Amino acid sequence: MQIEQIAWRFITTEILTRDADKLHQALAKVGDEVRLSVSRETAEWMARLVDAKVSGHDVVLTNSLGDVTPTQAGQLLGMSRPQVRKLMDDGKLAFRKVGTHHRIPVVSIRTFLAAERERRAPVLAELARLQNDVGLVE
Repeated sequence: MQIEQIAWRFITTEILTRDADKLHQALAKVGDEVRLSVSRETAEWMARLVDAKVSGHDVVLTNSLGDVTPTQAGQLLGMSRPQVRKLMDDGKLAFRKVGTHHRIPVVSIRTFLAAERERRAPVLAELARLQNDVGLVE
């Protein structure tokens, strides 16, 4: 799943902390069923995660300051690991080596996605104009 594929609403740290505490307390109790009350924002966020998983999407949660492997970066970008390696080799994705392993900062992935959106915007606008000109859209 791409990072920006699902529009996440901003949830304050205070609300998340409170809801996380409630969740951990509920999970600490014995039994197969968990009952708790969380904020609407947290419930909507959790529903999107569950919906994505049910739909067969990979769900990757990362710390925005953390690093991911090329395979995880591929999941976030919706491409294969070899394609990610090409982006790394071309200097389009920053990375560092830990021993023999490559690590890509999540911020580098976000920067790449933002640059791609910016690069594609004029081309998509021109395509939309051409479609309108030839009557392909209403």
